[in-house]
Amino acid sequence: MQVLETIRIAILDLYEGKENQGMRCIKEIINLWGDYNNLCVEYEVFEVRLKNEVPSLNFDAYISTGGPGSPLESEGSDWEAAYFGWLQNIENYNNAILNENKKHVFFICHSFQLACRHYNVATVCKRKSTSFGVFPITMLEDGKQETVFEGLLNPFYVVDSRDFQVIDPNYDVLEKMGATLLALEKDRPHVALQRAIMGVRFSPYFIGTQFHPEADAIGMLKHLETPERKATVVETHGLAKWENMMEHLQDPDKILFTYSKILPNFLNEAIGINASLPE
Repeated sequence: MQVLETIRIAILDLYEGKENQGMRCIKEIINLWGDYNNLCVEYEVFEVRLKNEVPSLNFDAYISTGGPGSPLESEGSDWEAAYFGWLQNIENYNNAILNENKKHVFFICHSFQLACRHYNVATVCKRKSTSFGVFPITMLEDGKQETVFEGLLNPFYVVDSRDFQVIDPNYDVLEKMGATLLALEKDRPHVALQRAIMGVRFSPYFIGTQFHPEADAIGMLKHLETPERKATVVETHGLAKWENMMEHLQDPDKILFTYSKILPNFLNEAIGINASLPE
């Protein structure tokens, strides 16, 4: 695939105007990836949930963010109709044989849950308790062959922040779609609950993760060190959780490693180049 003079990336913002670190991190990864590889890159943000905005087909790659709230209660909403209409347009474009430069989409957390529900590849439901922290993720056999996971260790560490989960894979649907399961959450032998699905390759052009591959260790450290955020985490999850996150975020083999691999690998694949980010 020929590298374009200007690479255009659409960011579908599902944060509904709520304060978050995800948007900052995604923008920084795009800029770093472009600068480090001497590429001319532009991005545009679309307010999906606040303004029903969705991008056109005139972009080279699409990243759909995480966001607050339930991925179930939005069913039938105007913004979700616009969102899935956009997704269908991308599918139609990719299915047209004459369109050689296919459109790639990455779904993060809330977007991933929506995609799993939309394609009926698994069950999306509420967790018994919030998952919040830095956790190891186990690659499945297909995950070990996944180009977007290239360079990661197994297990690898991620930032996880969610009240919902994706479980009970629908293997008939997965097989019919040609989709594959890539990763599961950490093994908890003492807990009699299913391990949530943490990554799915929906098609050659669509991929998503339940976790936040955009999480920036340095930025998150500064964020968690603020008195307001520390007080919120300690009140909700306890001091031990806050201390555990601070320790993991300072380990270069954990979050920083994931940050430098997954979304840059996705952009490489989407644009058709072999580039990288500094580790």
